[in-house]
Amino acid sequence: MKKTFFFALFLAIFSHQGVNAQQNDPKATAILNDVSKKYKAMSSMRAVFAMSTEDAKGKASQPQTGTLYAKGPMYKIELANQDIISDNKTVWTYLKDANEVQINNYEPDANAINPAEIFTIYEKNFLYALAADETLDGKTYNAIELTPNDKSRSYFKVKLLIDKTDKSIRSAKIFDKSGTRTNLDVQKLTPNFVLNETFFSFDPKKYPGIEVVDLR
Repeated sequence: MKKTFFFALFLAIFSHQGVNAQQNDPKATAILNDVSKKYKAMSSMRAVFAMSTEDAKGKASQPQTGTLYAKGPMYKIELANQDIISDNKTVWTYLKDANEVQINNYEPDANAINPAEIFTIYEKNFLYALAADETLDGKTYNAIELTPNDKSRSYFKVKLLIDKTDKSIRSAKIFDKSGTRTNLDVQKLTPNFVLNETFFSFDPKKYPGIEVVDLR
């Protein structure tokens, strides 16, 4: 899966500016403020997730499991076929099957989300409202629908399911204008996971025979 997909997906879930209650559903605002407070209190995190897609005809793909590590603006996403790592200056995409690493400069994009901000997307450039509660795996969650202010984005809505007790985000569903829906299910979250800064870099010397493609 291309790294740009993850930037767009995870970006659609976080940020660091205050909630504008005058433009949004007050009930949704109160819930999201609690969510924001929870995640901003974490110095770092480890999140195990499962991701799948549904096409316009409702046909679903096999879920893909991955792990996100984040500390400040730095992040690492581990998937079965690739790892994506950023120290906020450089982005390394390691293609495991090809034993190839692609190196790019990290370039902030207002229309793409830093995966390290995955749990605070709603705080910037979205309108949101509280929807009817939804049940997942026998548990009832608050459902909040987010609509991007920027109508040029490829998706028109994001739906978050939020745990009523601990205010954590259980899942996110991104509704693409093409009819495709992307489902992100957070299976396990470990706050304040111990990570050093060298964890968010890539050393080609540790991979014998690796092909290095430097695109900087």
